[in-house]
Amino acid sequence: MIRFIFKGLLRDRQRSLLPVIVVVTGVFLTVFLHCWMNGILGDLIDFNAKFSTGHVKVMTKAYAERVEQTPNDLALVQTGKLTETLQKEFPEMAWIQRIRFGGLIDAPDAQGETRSQGPAIGWGIDLLSANSTETQRLNIPKSMVKGHIPTQAGEVLISEQFAEKLKVVPGDQITLLGSTMFGSMTVYNFKVAGTVKFGSAILDRGAIIADIHDVQLALDMPDAASEILGYFKTNFYNKELAAAEVTRFMTSSDPADPYSPVMVSLRDQNGLSSMVDYMDLVSAIVISIFVMAMSLVLWNAGLLGGLRRYGEVGVRLAMGESKGHVYRSLISESILIGLVGSLIGSAIGLSLSFWIQKHGIDVSGFMKNASMMLPAVFRTEVTLPAFYVGFVPGLFATVIGTSLAGIGIYKRKTAQLFKELE
Repeated sequence: MIRFIFKGLLRDRQRSLLPVIVVVTGVFLTVFLHCWMNGILGDLIDFNAKFSTGHVKVMTKAYAERVEQTPNDLALVQTGKLTETLQKEFPEMAWIQRIRFGGLIDAPDAQGETRSQGPAIGWGIDLLSANSTETQRLNIPKSMVKGHIPTQAGEVLISEQFAEKLKVVPGDQITLLGSTMFGSMTVYNFKVAGTVKFGSAILDRGAIIADIHDVQLALDMPDAASEILGYFKTNFYNKELAAAEVTRFMTSSDPADPYSPVMVSLRDQNGLSSMVDYMDLVSAIVISIFVMAMSLVLWNAGLLGGLRRYGEVGVRLAMGESKGHVYRSLISESILIGLVGSLIGSAIGLSLSFWIQKHGIDVSGFMKNASMMLPAVFRTEVTLPAFYVGFVPGLFATVIGTSLAGIGIYKRKTAQLFKELE
């Protein structure tokens, strides 16, 4: 029976081609939209986690209250001991120290006089340790434009756009003018080892990355750090587990001491809580509405397809075929059309999603004046639901539409049959 129906669909394009095209289009759009929405949310979380928030962040209570100002006079002290304690009590996470700072970068000419200047935001990270994973976490090797990653003390990386503004190249000297942990002025020389493109407008406008030990020396912060970031060793953010870790850590924090360490999860930083919840809600609503809309379209397609074939149904009934057999054959056809269309549509949608997941879409041209830490390249994210979400409108809606249209089979009258035969 199935073989007979399949041959009939292949030989009668009027009966199969348009329904299959409609199903393929609907399923493709459903699968791609699902992957696109997941990708945008995932990129937003991942980018902020790597550069700013970590999956959780430890800092002093006073620093947390003014974190937008990066007040290093309120930074953590004795961070070596604190990091060891965190690694012992929270072994499922990797803990790294960072110093965030700001200042004025001065680029001197051949005579040592100021040639150009510009404000910068900086990160002190572990660049020189043999077992450090910071360069890979920040994707520095693939972001290099010129020069090389620092290999010795005193070398820094600078964003390519900022380097062009200052007119410096790898090998040139730059000077950081800023303030120390104790509020005094600091003047510290660095050598530009290379330039990078971070892929975020706010970073590419003016950012430098130096080894954390150089920054500690420059800012008079021995055994101190702005913050200690924790990352799950799976590299994926788990909001429930992060919240549990925060709760466990805060039981030992002294709320009355402004310098007592506190822990904050990713979703409670940089306004990400409302944004993540909003995007989760929007993503669920958009995908649900789209799936329902495509379901209605394919439902109507099945319904209209069945109505257009009432004449054929009448002839088959007049020839002695039972109503039940005709009804079951129509349902079998719709199942076959829905299955074939869903498989093809899912394959096309997943193929395009995998390609964009690998290569991404560069939207930097629309984010030149962005003030938030957003990636310049958006990617899709193919998850397990993407492999079956398209079958909801593709298969079930088509079958339901045909089922409703087929109800008319049981309402056919002999007089009407003869009229149709004429």
